[in-house]
Amino acid sequence: MRVAIAGAGAVGRSIAGELLENGHEVLLIDKAPTAISVERVPQAEWLLADACEITSLDEAALQRCNVVIAATGDDKVNLVVSLLAKTEYGVPRVVARVNNPKNEWLFNEAWGVDVAVSTPRLMSALVEEAVSVGDLVRLLRFSHGDANLVELTLPEESALAGTQVGDVEWPQDTSLVTIIRGTRVLTPSKEDSLEPGDELLFVAAQAREEQLEELLSVRRES
Repeated sequence: MRVAIAGAGAVGRSIAGELLENGHEVLLIDKAPTAISVERVPQAEWLLADACEITSLDEAALQRCNVVIAATGDDKVNLVVSLLAKTEYGVPRVVARVNNPKNEWLFNEAWGVDVAVSTPRLMSALVEEAVSVGDLVRLLRFSHGDANLVELTLPEESALAGTQVGDVEWPQDTSLVTIIRGTRVLTPSKEDSLEPGDELLFVAAQAREEQLEELLSVRRES
């Protein structure tokens, strides 16, 4: 897979290193000469250019990329890069970094963003996930379909504890994608049972989140 990353700062270089270790081709783009540190990520391709300029993106051959990541520290730049990548070059997957949570509402399909990653929101979500049982925690927002990746740890007193996945009437527009049980990561089947303490990961429409939380957190009658 070929991936272009706009922004060769600490975030962009870190992402590049991870992708290269997983066998992907990576191109790092930055307009600041001081950011071009080839020795830090020698396996990557480097381009000194303004990622907001069509001529630069032509030089980067963005149409050959499977994914574009807008990872600069400027939300305006990330939005422009995302829009150009999607509308001018038809890049299948565009991931954008959100620096200011107040701008998060802009990072959507209209601006070409498939996945918006807000570091402050993600960090707070991980804190909530670590201490919350029975409460729905939103981990990641997907622009397409207004869907989110959400997590809920099944409480001991949940009425669904011990119930098989296939016997649960899940809300519309929700999908259970993973059960984390201790050190195990389970791909849920209809025969798998839900156990207290399970971390359940769902892709769910935002409008269904409250319904999903109520279903999973409902208490057993004494």
